[in-house]
Amino acid sequence: MTVVPEQGAAHSNGATPRTRRVQPTQQMTTAAWAALAAVYFIWGSTYLAIRYAIESIPPLSSAALRFTLAGLILGTFLAIRRGPSALRVTRGQLASAALIGTLLLLGGNGFVVLSEQYIPSGTSALLVASVPLWIVVWRAVAKDRPTLPMLVGVLIGFAGLVVLMRPGGGGAHNYVLGVVLVLIASISWAFGSVASKAWLTPPKDPFVASAYQMVFGGIGCGIAAVLHGEHFHPGAITATSVWATVYLVGAGSLVAFSSYVWLLKNAPISTVATYAYVNPVVAVALGALFLSETITVAVVVGGLIVVLGVAVVIAAERR
Repeated sequence: MTVVPEQGAAHSNGATPRTRRVQPTQQMTTAAWAALAAVYFIWGSTYLAIRYAIESIPPLSSAALRFTLAGLILGTFLAIRRGPSALRVTRGQLASAALIGTLLLLGGNGFVVLSEQYIPSGTSALLVASVPLWIVVWRAVAKDRPTLPMLVGVLIGFAGLVVLMRPGGGGAHNYVLGVVLVLIASISWAFGSVASKAWLTPPKDPFVASAYQMVFGGIGCGIAAVLHGEHFHPGAITATSVWATVYLVGAGSLVAFSSYVWLLKNAPISTVATYAYVNPVVAVALGALFLSETITVAVVVGGLIVVLGVAVVIAAERR
């Protein structure tokens, strides 16, 4: 999923910072390029892994298993590395983490997992690329007025979404349902991203916040799975689903996410944000290669338009 950086805010007295120098830690080092490559390809490959995971595990149950395990593993690692006190947070921070985790991981990723029952994994990834566009919308609601170039990028991106919503063949009803599920996921992820900055107070340490968010998000997915009527039968799980889930927990939720968090502090944000339009390319290519997913003209054209819109938004943010 995508998070667009916040616009630079003025000081409380109305003055702007006297210097805006780029620190040496913001240069793209070899380590930074390696971390960015992990975000590019691992996150891009998670859409394929999700399709394999839900082969024998119900979708929301799969998401619940993935995020709960990842959150517990990360929390345990932090407790061992820094001591149990590292996980100490206030009630307000815990409540914020619970709400953000629900919005991002249940509302966001959970609905993406559901969507892959109806539409190709590559199409899901292309639709998820619209998250920066929805973030601009929610930021406007939060009274963070977008610039004209950002609005142009949003309009371009939404035009691409209209193209992508055209069914690519048979099963039109299921196709539209899948598209709607991803759009709900994108709107939820965008709202959670903006809310975490504008209205909520999650734990200050991003890794501690992530651990709590993943646990609460996993619990939320588990509750949703029960309400959705999913029946989880461990004995029916295939080896393919097991390995896909292991990959999603280890590579997708720990390695790639940790790389992303590290990049936010050690690389230019405008460069980090480029994963928003690299991930879909990776997902579409892997879906076609391993799942024989058809790449229609509508998918290509709509995807390119969405990516163009996102590129315009990110370029406006950079300026």
